[in-house]
Amino acid sequence: MPRSAPLPEAEADQSPGPLGAALVVEDDPLVAMHAVESLRTLGAGPIACCATVEEAREAMEQRLPAIVVLDVRLGERRDGWVFAELIGALGPAQPRLIFATGAPESIPAEVAALGTVVSKPYGREDLARALEPHRSGLLTRLKGAISGEQGRLS
Repeated sequence: MPRSAPLPEAEADQSPGPLGAALVVEDDPLVAMHAVESLRTLGAGPIACCATVEEAREAMEQRLPAIVVLDVRLGERRDGWVFAELIGALGPAQPRLIFATGAPESIPAEVAALGTVVSKPYGREDLARALEPHRSGLLTRLKGAISGEQGRLS
């Protein structure tokens, strides 16, 4: 699939965000640009952007992200699934995985279970919902512990 425009220069802003580093794996430059800007607005940073699984593997060797937004079908290949399984193999240190796809029903259940699925076209609000457990997990447990709803923070 030929690109109509270069992928966004996501690495230009190296500022750390409260959500941590993010990796966008998307071969459509416009979708990639939108995902990068949405993640930046939601509090992720720095953000790397890759068009292929090979580039994404290299980026993860440089920095393990807290969040990965992954296009399941890169070009004519479905190697996004393979990359998702590699991410799943990282165990407890694995990043929060968000699958971006135009055909959510085509993702095998065992692969979809590795993350959260958002349907293309998606907006910043969809990414925010997909990240909500990540964004509020500790804060919710702290609020519950302070109010006496939970006995401990684990």
